Amino acid sequence: MKISFKNIIDNFEEIGSGFFLIVTTVLVLMNVFLRYFFNMGIIWSEEVATGCFVWSVFLGSAACYKRKLHVGVDMILKKFSKRNQDIINFVIYIILLVINGSLTLISIQYLKVSARKPTPVLGISSAFISSSIFVGFLLMTIYTILFLISDIKSLYKNKNGGVQC
Repeated sequence: MKISFKNIIDNFEEIGSGFFLIVTTVLVLMNVFLRYFFNMGIIWSEEVATGCFVWSVFLGSAACYKRKLHVGVDMILKKFSKRNQDIINFVIYIILLVINGSLTLISIQYLKVSARKPTPVLGISSAFISSSIFVGFLLMTIYTILFLISDIKSLYKNKNGGVQC
């Protein structure tokens, strides 16, 4: 894949998740090495590794959602016509919009509470870690809206015999 600004923007969830996973792995391995061979560790590494892992999880979840890679059961859906599949998908995305939108709003409330709570070792705001929840669900909400728009276009196209809108 060619490295370009567009590719970086299109894949920023994957890049971010991978970056945070690498930082997590390096910090854990360094700390294990230092504890095993030198009987000392990096005091803040566990806190930073945990925060990076949380960011990796929520960005990775958004990346999988964007690519429709989450586990789903479509055995029954495949038995319907293309038009009915589009309608069922539309209903599912409406439900997912409500769920993801609600979780985004709840994560804002959680973020406000965690902003006042410092982390135990570094003493920085827990909002740096908690904001990953908001970002992850916000991205999933945005992608759900994009999926809905795509489904509306598909429904309209199928209804009008192949006429594109």
